[in-house]
Amino acid sequence: MYRFLLSRQWVIVTLVALLLIPVMIKLGFWQLHRHEHKVAQNQLIASSLAARPVPVTELAAPGRTLPHHDMWRTVTATGTYDTAHEVVVRQRTAADEQSIGYYVLTPLVLGDGRGVLVNRGWISAGNDLTKFPDVPAAPRGKVTVTGRMMADETTAVSGIKDTRGLPPRQIMLINSREQTKRVGRPLLGGYIEQTRPEPSDGKPELVPEPDHDSIGPHMAYAVQWWLFAAAVPVGWVVLVRRERRDRAEAAAEEAAEARETAAEDADEDTTPVPAGP
Repeated sequence: MYRFLLSRQWVIVTLVALLLIPVMIKLGFWQLHRHEHKVAQNQLIASSLAARPVPVTELAAPGRTLPHHDMWRTVTATGTYDTAHEVVVRQRTAADEQSIGYYVLTPLVLGDGRGVLVNRGWISAGNDLTKFPDVPAAPRGKVTVTGRMMADETTAVSGIKDTRGLPPRQIMLINSREQTKRVGRPLLGGYIEQTRPEPSDGKPELVPEPDHDSIGPHMAYAVQWWLFAAAVPVGWVVLVRRERRDRAEAAAEEAAEARETAAEDADEDTTPVPAGP
């Protein structure tokens, strides 16, 4: 009754089913790992934001890559803004995640002569993207900035292409190594995402705190993939049983037709031939 499984069609169906099961299981674990990464990142952000503020020089140094565990730590820095080397970072979204504009990036010169990049916040792009926009003036004199410590941006990590040939004082990525070449003084690795003081007129618009409550749909996707993997053998069995039933019914119908045909032939053979006159 199951010899049909050796047919070409059923061999292909069976092989496809056997291939789908491990693929779906692997995809489920991939989503599980993404869920675990998101949970770990949320915990890191929450603990970093809750930690006591420290001077920026305790975490950053010129040419040093910021360790991942120091991301989002609250730091303080005191110095004077170097507005002559201020730049804007293109194609950044506002807090509503819809409006496109610039981040205002201004070096802050520390007491020892070194500098640190400060993302002072977001401004609208305006109508002319080929010119340096009107940027709210940075505070004059000595200031103390508080903010979140962030790692240098790279294309590999951020996915943002470092486009060349941009208008003067416009950049795509916030990277202390690249800005050191422009500023002409050593800059601490990474940059500060300013949270205080808040601008008196609300401009630039401070970058909001990163979301660390949402865990996303990855766990649900993992469960879905595993359910799909479990459904494949169940579906295969259902199809096999249906094929067996359909073949059995077809065979029974053929047998019944054969018996009817044989009976009709027998009746014709036994029918008496009428005598002639």
